[in-house]
Amino acid sequence: MLKVENIYVNLGGALVLNGVSIEVKDGEVVGLLGRNGAGKTTLLRSILRLIPIASGKIYYNGVDLTKKKAHEVPRLGVGYMPQGHRVFPRLTVLENLKMGALGISNSEFEKRLEEIYNIFPVLKERRKQLAGTLSGGERMMLSIARALISNPILLLMDEPSEGLMPALVDKVKEVIKDRKRKEGCSTLLVEQNIDVALEVCDRIYIMDKGCIKYEGRIEEINKEVLLKHIGVTRT
Repeated sequence: MLKVENIYVNLGGALVLNGVSIEVKDGEVVGLLGRNGAGKTTLLRSILRLIPIASGKIYYNGVDLTKKKAHEVPRLGVGYMPQGHRVFPRLTVLENLKMGALGISNSEFEKRLEEIYNIFPVLKERRKQLAGTLSGGERMMLSIARALISNPILLLMDEPSEGLMPALVDKVKEVIKDRKRKEGCSTLLVEQNIDVALEVCDRIYIMDKGCIKYEGRIEEINKEVLLKHIGVTRT
């Protein structure tokens, strides 16, 4: 599915990713954990070709993404939910969803739209409302929905539970689990909420200072590992 091989990224003269290698297999939910500034978001943006890499390779379903431009990646079946639940504030909810549906037919969009409304009914109620006037939780729903509307094979999610009340965190977990169970799709999840990652992921990578420091299956993770690499334990 996704294979990142020994990539290096320099930003502003600083080495941000230092020989990072990760893999996401078909149908897996893989967590990417680490302290702030570890390089997690940079890795996602590198996969999406939003920032250049100095060296290394990124393969998606056998396609060398390092030879692709940023606008070509979503058309290959890669969805992205950015950090901060960012939306287009001056566009309506429906217009935001259309922005995530570039490259799919009108009939397919309408079908997917109804599926999205079934997941997030409030978005149907708010479909004519400017996205900038939504609550934080509603912006989260819209940000996820915009990433899902094209029915991506691989979904990259950057801190989806950040700043959310517990009920909405549960909704995030439900969406990730349902996507895997019903569609067999893969997700690469950057997450600060350790409990979320431990509940929904099959495997995790832990990053620190631009390097992968730990890799393992969820059942192998213990509090000593989390304390050593992140400074927290399970709750």
